[in-house]
Amino acid sequence: MSSVAEATSARLKGMGKAEFIGLMAMLMALNALAIDVMLPALQNIGESLHVDNVNARQYVVSSYLFGFGFAQLIYGPITDRFGRRAPMIFGLSLYIICSLAIVIVPSFAGLLVLRFIQGAGAASTRVVTVSIVRDVFGGRAMAEVMSLIMMVFMIVPIIAPGTGQVIMLFSNWHMIFLFIGAVAAAVLIWMWLRLPETLASEDVRPLTLKSIAEGFRIVLTNRIALCYTISATFIFGALFGFINSAQQIYVGIYGLGVWFPLAFAAVAAFMSLSSFLNSKLVGRYGMRRLSHASLLGFILVTCLWMVVQLVGPEPMPFAVFLTFFGLSMFQFGWIGANFNSLAMEPLGHVAGTASSVLGFMSTVGGAAIGAVIGQAFNGTALPLIAGFSTVSLIGLVFVLIAEKGRLFRPHNPRV
Repeated sequence: MSSVAEATSARLKGMGKAEFIGLMAMLMALNALAIDVMLPALQNIGESLHVDNVNARQYVVSSYLFGFGFAQLIYGPITDRFGRRAPMIFGLSLYIICSLAIVIVPSFAGLLVLRFIQGAGAASTRVVTVSIVRDVFGGRAMAEVMSLIMMVFMIVPIIAPGTGQVIMLFSNWHMIFLFIGAVAAAVLIWMWLRLPETLASEDVRPLTLKSIAEGFRIVLTNRIALCYTISATFIFGALFGFINSAQQIYVGIYGLGVWFPLAFAAVAAFMSLSSFLNSKLVGRYGMRRLSHASLLGFILVTCLWMVVQLVGPEPMPFAVFLTFFGLSMFQFGWIGANFNSLAMEPLGHVAGTASSVLGFMSTVGGAAIGAVIGQAFNGTALPLIAGFSTVSLIGLVFVLIAEKGRLFRPHNPRV
């Protein structure tokens, strides 16, 4: 066993790398589960709670994302002071309680409030998971592990909509939230029993206003971390825009009906494959080369998609739509893990605070951009495709600022 592997094993108290990746992936996947599994039920939720505005059903997703984003600002300083385990346990418990409470919620407004709180609980899974990975790994090793986590994580978007559809065939939308709570409870038990504390004693930061302000200053004044996060925020905005309007596009425009989860899963499979390939290639080529190339590919695909949408028939053939969407999401799979790792790389000494600030920016900003794209839905795919091509170009601008106009050139051999 190498010295690096021995140090990693010691930090994890003997937990193997495969189990570590599996647990981290499941913790992060609880966030995707809370969104994707109930997408087939949006129409039923709206009808059950008397929501007349079709686009208003998207708020079931948006309210969760805003809670998820804002709460990250709180978890970061807390996890840098009290460790990783306690905040995670609290957040997961809140997530489970809200899942059960939604089952008996009497109104749409009440559901949105509970979804916001549920998102606030789930924020712990994002902040603490990224902090734990940064505690244990750095540089290309972190990008490799994050890619493997994303590969496993992407299994959830592949199977979740189908799972939600199956639940709807035999029961109603309330049972979907019971299912979410049960899965979260199982993951909480796994984490409680197996995951040790990974925050090193020398990295503990005091929980004072001065310390918090200093941590935020360190994060927000780091050009590379800030610009990569802003770039990722716009790219994530496109993904959130699709999630908001997926049911309306797949079912409303293309009439897929119960086959909607299969189309959703096909695109998620592209992203999972992309994450797997990234984990194999990042150690050889580095995060910058892979992510910069994929961003340029994302721009090319989405701009060509936009041209086809404008000059072709309306709606464009479903096979064409799915091909362009799958290709763009394949590029997204290389962008996400690498941009996140590039943003976190210079901030290991304030990993919790950094994860919370960067996560807040990318989630709240992405949710806002996604809400704009989703609410622009007009019965065609044009707003979504225009959103994809626009955010890709804006993302490139901020990467160029981060790298002072020079792409593909690593600052050191590790990244």
